[in-house]
Amino acid sequence: MGTSDPRIRSVRLARLDTRYPRTVGRNARLGSHGDGPDSHVAVLVTDDGRTGWGLFEGPPGDVGRVEGRQLSELIDAGTGVLDDADRWLDIALHDLLGVVFDAPVHALLGGHGSVDVPLYDGAIYFDDLDPQDAPRGIEVLLQECRADAALGYRDFKLKIGRGNRWLPRDLGDVRDIEVTRAVRAAFPDARILVDANDGYDLDGFVTYLEAVADVGLFWVEEPFLDDAGDLAALRAWLDAKSPETRIAEGETSPDVGALLPVAAAGSIDVLLMDVMSYGLTAWRRLMPDLAAAGVQGSPHAWGRPLKTRYAAHLAAGLGNVEVVEGVPGDVAGVDPRLLRPVDGVLRLDGAPGFGVPLPDEAHLRQIG
Repeated sequence: MGTSDPRIRSVRLARLDTRYPRTVGRNARLGSHGDGPDSHVAVLVTDDGRTGWGLFEGPPGDVGRVEGRQLSELIDAGTGVLDDADRWLDIALHDLLGVVFDAPVHALLGGHGSVDVPLYDGAIYFDDLDPQDAPRGIEVLLQECRADAALGYRDFKLKIGRGNRWLPRDLGDVRDIEVTRAVRAAFPDARILVDANDGYDLDGFVTYLEAVADVGLFWVEEPFLDDAGDLAALRAWLDAKSPETRIAEGETSPDVGALLPVAAAGSIDVLLMDVMSYGLTAWRRLMPDLAAAGVQGSPHAWGRPLKTRYAAHLAAGLGNVEVVEGVPGDVAGVDPRLLRPVDGVLRLDGAPGFGVPLPDEAHLRQIG
């Protein structure tokens, strides 16, 4: 970095309020996802007063390893964070790197994709089953799709797998079919994705697909527990019945080393490892190998709207990403226009780093 290699003067940890537009309900495995989690952020300040910041997840690492060190000791512009012990600052370090180089993260990553990044709405859960004593039914999901369309979304990912835990198997499977068909009828031009959170087995999932074969699903995500033979059988069925439908895997506790040969063999079309827990640096290393194998990426971003922004920069920077998970919601002190699509697309600009100014002090709540 030559003369532009500042030293990290301080690392500050803080919380930002995050709120969804509504309470988000259950999926095939978990109960209510609530109104929105706090966002834990790290703020890096250099000795010459420049700032980079971003989310971190899980317990923070050792701040003492970072304070007093030069930026070039922590992150390399060509590869990412240098030491695994500092990966918890993956986002903040990339943001600061962009500030120092006066370049957006997507440019630092190579600019291999479009800065117009398609988003899908990832917030359509099992709200038809709530409240427990007076379920609202399918109409509430259509209302939610319409509300999110008003926020700029055009494509929808539907949670399915109600028969895994919340309804008798046969009734749950029927409801999954009814929901899928109802959303298609209401949104004939939308890309529709479905995510079962491993809530089916192969036979049950093929039965579901047979019932929605005319819907034209864009992708099916985590239909059942990872099994190379089952995934190959599913891909063969789709090749015969719906060849354009992708199989997406790799969100839940991914064994990337085990998934890669399955993907390379053609049984997984899209890998989904989380933009935070797997990390931007890891994606930088992996994506060229995926592209060479004809496999796409789409980093999981659910939970916090800021993750969508990071995943969009990854898509625009590394390429080989067709669509990114959108998380409807607001983050205290962050301009909502930076997080929402316009007509289905989040357009990134040339602002340094991730292009999100640090919220003011009124919104930052100290951790510890």
